[in-house]
Formats: sequence, C-alpha cells, structure tokens
Amino acid sequence: MTVTSAIVLFATIWAITFFCVLPFGQVSQQEAGDVEPGTPASAPSDAQIKRKLVITTLTAIAVFALVYGVLAYDVLTLDDIPWFTPPSAR
Repeated sequence: MTVTSAIVLFATIWAITFFCVLPFGQVSQQEAGDVEPGTPASAPSDAQIKRKLVITTLTAIAVFALVYGVLAYDVLTLDDIPWFTPPSAR
C-alpha cells in the first residue's frame, strides 16, 4: 500500500467514523429547555465537537490499523472469497 492510498483510506475511515460518532450524546435545545432565538429547537445545546473529534480519531486509528494489517499481511485476499471470479478468468 502506498502512502497516498494509506492517507486516503485513513481519511475515508475517519469521515465515516465521524458521522457515526456525531449523534452520540446529543441533547437538543428543546430537551435542555434553553432554545436560543433564531435557531431550531432541535439544534444541539452543546455539540461537544472536541470530544467527538478525539473519539473519532482514536477509533479511526484502531480501525485503520486493523484494515491495514489485513491488507498488508494478506490475511484476506480476493482468492479467499469463494464466489469471486477474477476478471482474467472469465
């Protein structure tokens, strides 16, 4: 795996993880009882973005290490998938 593909893979894993972590612990302004004028009641009262960025980064590092290990050490290859026929064999 080249450095560029590793960076792209990590960025993709990080973005997917961020969107998965984003809704955790969200309390809307309506639930908190403090709706700011001009904002929707469903807007978060405290988004805790720094905390979610740290959780996302740590989780993405762990997932990337797992995926990189599988790819770098050929733990799972296309030949291991029984229903996959390589294009050259068709």
